[in-house]
Amino acid sequence: MYIRKRKQRCTSRCCLAEAGEQKDRNQDSPPKEVGVFSFHRKLRPMKQKNAPRDAHSREEETCRKRPRSARECAKAHSFLTEINKKNGEGYQEGTAVQQGSHFSDILLFHKEKYRSTTENMKKRENTGKIIGKVFGEARALGVTALAAAVMLSGCGNAGNQAQKGGSGAEQTENVENGENAAENTQTSVIIAMPPTSEPEAGFDPAYGWGAGEHMHEPLIQSTLTVTEADLSIGYDLATDVETSEDGMTWTVTIRDDAKFTDGETLTAEDVAFTYNTLKETSSVNDFSMLKQAEAIDDVTVVFEMERPFAIWSYTMAVTGIVPEHAYGTDYGTHPIGSGRYILKQWDKGQQVILEANPDYYGDAPKMRQVTILFMEEDAAFVAVRAGQVDVAYTAASYADQSVPEFSLLDCETVDNRGFNLPAVPETVRGDGVKIGNDFTADVQVRRAINLAIDRQEMIDHVLNGYGSPAYSVCDKMPWYNDEMENISYDVEKAEEMLDAAGWKKNADGIREKDGVKAILEFLYPTGDSVRQALAADTAQQLKEIGIDASIRGTGWDTAYDEAQSQPLLWGWGAHTPMEFYNIYHTKADTGLAEYSPYANETVDAYMDEALAAPDLESSYELWKKAQWDGETGVSAEGDLPWIWLVNVDHLYWVRDGLHVAEQKVHPHGHGWSIVNNVDRWYYE
Repeated sequence: MYIRKRKQRCTSRCCLAEAGEQKDRNQDSPPKEVGVFSFHRKLRPMKQKNAPRDAHSREEETCRKRPRSARECAKAHSFLTEINKKNGEGYQEGTAVQQGSHFSDILLFHKEKYRSTTENMKKRENTGKIIGKVFGEARALGVTALAAAVMLSGCGNAGNQAQKGGSGAEQTENVENGENAAENTQTSVIIAMPPTSEPEAGFDPAYGWGAGEHMHEPLIQSTLTVTEADLSIGYDLATDVETSEDGMTWTVTIRDDAKFTDGETLTAEDVAFTYNTLKETSSVNDFSMLKQAEAIDDVTVVFEMERPFAIWSYTMAVTGIVPEHAYGTDYGTHPIGSGRYILKQWDKGQQVILEANPDYYGDAPKMRQVTILFMEEDAAFVAVRAGQVDVAYTAASYADQSVPEFSLLDCETVDNRGFNLPAVPETVRGDGVKIGNDFTADVQVRRAINLAIDRQEMIDHVLNGYGSPAYSVCDKMPWYNDEMENISYDVEKAEEMLDAAGWKKNADGIREKDGVKAILEFLYPTGDSVRQALAADTAQQLKEIGIDASIRGTGWDTAYDEAQSQPLLWGWGAHTPMEFYNIYHTKADTGLAEYSPYANETVDAYMDEALAAPDLESSYELWKKAQWDGETGVSAEGDLPWIWLVNVDHLYWVRDGLHVAEQKVHPHGHGWSIVNNVDRWYYE
């Protein structure tokens, strides 16, 4: 088990905002091309994180000593009467502060939110006698078994029991029978994920399963290739991959011993069918670079491309193969695959149960059953305290808690937060949408803003220390140019830069030039407390250099248009260079980049050349040049049309004794990435 050593952080708890990140689904533009990529960093042995009780804990000592009645427990935790829902009363995770609030008010909000969470989560002592009553009342109320068990976490000492393996129902039965959960099988695991991780359209690759915004290995289906922990391309179904010199033809040979779970042999016909189907029907993946896929024989498939696409191997790594003979409109709810796991049960809105595929051609999964519970963040933490899950996603707002028999796993990510700065002067589009910004069109302004931002302060105060400074959309990736880091926090230099560019402070202390005032409104997705806090922190810092900065929440129905003229707090991070392409490359119809107006012909040329490169390794250098080639690029020394702030660490509570296999650096989306290699997990 491995973990990054905990970094020094602010101890004031003035801003514990990470909890709102589960609201991110459908708030970030999905990348138009998918692929898996990862980065292996030197990791340190995992250590238990049992922080000493703080003032909040001491204040609650009396409360913890008073046992609650079963009725009081049920009432206190009524929001857990369903596994993945709350009743809307009491603590609301991720709720944003009223628009226009001062930065200090936003910090106070997060502090109070944390206090509220803590008060609801603390376990009470000496309540063993009421466990049966709680379950009895839960049944009377129609509460699900696991929800009833979770209710105990705030009311008794059930959370101290080291329960492993089995389904939630099995664990509940053992509790009621007074059995020790350690007697359960050690080849199953229960994992809590956010509700946003549940695939709305089911487990169909054509509708985003394994790909899209939250990309991961599809588990139920096999893929042609895989990405290893060290970033190299490995083979799953493929046994050989060849590319023509012009990059227009890819020939893939597959193994002949793979079978679908209905007993039918997987052949090249199924591979060709999958890719041709996704090209025509996928609502998530962009297969415009593919002309057609054709099976030459049972084990050979040829991909004919519309244009060279050097990163095709990464697309193959997340595209699950479906059976031509058993693919239909209901495939997403009844998938047949050849992967490591079989979908045994899906209770929509609650859980997914996966069982190991007994006919899997590879190494047999060590975890024979994987249960995924879709739970809100506060409910997931309650489940951890109750000992009802083995792994649960969590946020920095819970990281200082002490949970007996659990440790905190801190996963590095490329799950970044940043904002765009429109790089062209303001105009008005034919439909009335403003394009560009007269203030940020000045490259010296963009560079000064970058200098004036203290990223470490944001990590300490907004992420509670669990994050890293972000300098690009592709930090830690093999195509990342470390010249992007050629920047340091320097307010004095930022002010000098603005002065030299003619942006002088007026009598009100606000800079202006030629009648244009330095005014910016930082937008953030309504309901996302982390981005709200980052926006507020950014605005506060920029006021120090004479920029009249404010913040405003907005919905994604208008955010894309608003971002054409104002900065918007975004969340990005993918295991493919195509995300870099989608952000910075110009579109043919407008001559500007899609998400924020920007254009640089040299940068476009580097990216086009990278996609047409003869191999991956040579393409990396071209992606790096698009960032900075010594004269131009999107870096801090170049055009800088985007400012990157932080990479948000992904945190998980993991039961002691459970070995979670080495993790790839996680992309955007705090969900399925953790289980990419769940088949290699085991109990020590």
